[in-house]
Amino acid sequence: MELAQKTACELKRMIQTGQVSCREVMTSVLDTIEKREPVVQAYLRALDRAELLARADATDKKNARGEDIGILGGLPIAIKDNICTKGISTTCASKILGNFIPPYDATVAQRIAEAGGIVIGKTNMDEFAMGSSTENSGMKLTRNPHDPERVPGGSSGGSAAAVAAHEAVMALGSDTGGSVRQPAALCGIVGVKPTYGRVSRFGLIAFGSSLDQIGPLTKDVSDAALLMQVISGHDPKDSTSINADVPDFMECAGNDRNLTVGLPREFFGEGLDPEVGKSVKDAVGLLEKAGCKVVEVSLPNAGYSIAVYYICACAEASSNLARYDGCHYGYRAEGVDNIVEMYCRSRSEGFGPEVKRRIMLGTYALSSGYYDAYYMKAAKVRKLISLDYEAAFAKCDVVIHPTTPTPAFKIGDKTENPLAMYLCDIYTVTANLAGIPAISLPCGRTSSGLPIGLHIAAAHMGEKTMFEAAGKVERLLAEAGKWKL
Repeated sequence: MELAQKTACELKRMIQTGQVSCREVMTSVLDTIEKREPVVQAYLRALDRAELLARADATDKKNARGEDIGILGGLPIAIKDNICTKGISTTCASKILGNFIPPYDATVAQRIAEAGGIVIGKTNMDEFAMGSSTENSGMKLTRNPHDPERVPGGSSGGSAAAVAAHEAVMALGSDTGGSVRQPAALCGIVGVKPTYGRVSRFGLIAFGSSLDQIGPLTKDVSDAALLMQVISGHDPKDSTSINADVPDFMECAGNDRNLTVGLPREFFGEGLDPEVGKSVKDAVGLLEKAGCKVVEVSLPNAGYSIAVYYICACAEASSNLARYDGCHYGYRAEGVDNIVEMYCRSRSEGFGPEVKRRIMLGTYALSSGYYDAYYMKAAKVRKLISLDYEAAFAKCDVVIHPTTPTPAFKIGDKTENPLAMYLCDIYTVTANLAGIPAISLPCGRTSSGLPIGLHIAAAHMGEKTMFEAAGKVERLLAEAGKWKL
């Protein structure tokens, strides 16, 4: 097995014990990028090879001197292109930010650097994180490493594809309605959406501010716990950051506690691919056989979640994206005669079709005469969804269901039908609306070899329990020979 194919925890141990050098790990990852990137197209920009090898050498020298190289010492990590990186362009895969180079690092990027991780590049995404397939990127088309004719999911499709193709050891994405977990499921890797406020949003270019969270995309649950350990914690630069202790997520992932598992009846019905449903239920069966209790729960307002999500998210997007006006930074239309024309043309030419659609939907929902009928009503139902989860967690420790209703679909299948694309997130948006933590991990494959994702949600600030459940599921699946990346 090549070094690039190993997990972060394996590589971490090998580097610390001197079995391999950081240079050897970096070389293996960069060689994989060179080989696979022409097809996968996960990156919008990879950093200079010589510079990355020099940084790996510097880590090796520290390690040889017995100095602390950090919990991520020397590991190559990719970052989604809506997370600010000082001196490295951050475009949100949009023409309107095509020339933006941040003068500062996002808090998560800073914490990765402090932990010794090496950022190797910025990954492709749906423009401004608006999409479920990465086909809305204004830059390029990313393909699923398991089948290049299929999408990698979105909006963090570039990060998911990079990890699945071994073009990065780990990656960061952002999750507003499933944008870490859905591509993780379609690419056969692990993706985490933390509790809202667990991870700082400082330096994350906003889509829906009350929904956005940054989360890891990794090869297994232990790696996800490792990266979560690094990026979690209070940040005074983010007013929504929760000031609470960070548990030892890696220890939690190794616990073998019998939990009570809730299966929401609403997520195992019409529209679910039979192979996806069977694979998830088989995994739950392994939990039950191992001593976990399985109960049925209900999320009665889940049927309204897509409508609620797209009203709330689009309303916030309408507000957040108003700042891109052609005046201060980013794209500016040329040959304009007045300021109104500059605003109109800069935004019309700079934004892609899906971003324009969501801005218009959000502006409409917030407009005079429609605010109460749409946004206010959606906000009330959002609260009911949160209460549904509270009632469910009174009966169980975690809620388990499929991450997506189908495996990865073919490129172009849903681009002409926005509503069909929106329904890809039907099982993931509820966790964002409720602000609770959730994880997707692979639980098998379809008969055609496509990955299937299992979704675990826990109560607010319940990452400890979430990782316990995910670690146990992963071990049981491995023992049963149900999954290997």
